[in-house]
Amino acid sequence: MNAALAAAATLVAVAFGLSTLDRWLRRRRPHELAWAISLALFALGSLSLWWAEADGWSLGAFRLFYLAGAVLNVPWLALGTVYLLAGPRIGDKVRSWLLLLSGLAAGIVLFAPTKSSVSGGELPTGQDVFGVAPRVLAAVGSGVAALVIVAGALWSAWRVWRGRVPSLGAARTVSAPSRLAFGNVLIALGTLILSASGSLAGRLGKDRAFAVTLLVGIAVLFAGFLVASSAPRPTAVAADASAVGEAAP
Repeated sequence: MNAALAAAATLVAVAFGLSTLDRWLRRRRPHELAWAISLALFALGSLSLWWAEADGWSLGAFRLFYLAGAVLNVPWLALGTVYLLAGPRIGDKVRSWLLLLSGLAAGIVLFAPTKSSVSGGELPTGQDVFGVAPRVLAAVGSGVAALVIVAGALWSAWRVWRGRVPSLGAARTVSAPSRLAFGNVLIALGTLILSASGSLAGRLGKDRAFAVTLLVGIAVLFAGFLVASSAPRPTAVAADASAVGEAAP
């Protein structure tokens, strides 16, 4: 069952990522590329969980799972929010720093010394396997980045609900504001579920709890994206002729 749940989370992440990648290939908007990278990392992390639940945990599987699923995927998702709310100038600067930090994090997590061996069918914890540095990266990556996404999504929803521009520097009208606001709320909720999945699984001590929260989190996030991006296009756009879905962080 745990392997099946992880497989389902992987498939949802792949579908979400392909949808976002298709939008980026057609429109070349930087926030969509950031989302596509984030979802590829999420799919890689879910695939590692699937592999481990089906065949048993190993150090290699855990390192890949920890890097892609606990450290890197949420910060890249947050980069899309930065692009939407703060514009390309600030977004490009944040991307440069994120590229540097991603390389540093990959080196630390993939080559950090371990405190114990990894084997068997039970999901290990970062505290049992790693020292301080990888765990700090996971805490910052999941905590600070999630705060950016949740705050940005709720702020955008509030702005749209009040009939204002949902992001900074993009003067445009928005139709179906209630649908767009609801989509942003779903995005915030999905991010909260994903960020809490590791802590919840650690407290419950069950692999299944972790797999369930991963599947539910990415499904809710995908639903929010679909709701926001399926809203009708605005009839008048002053600065950026983009879909309403651009307002979803």
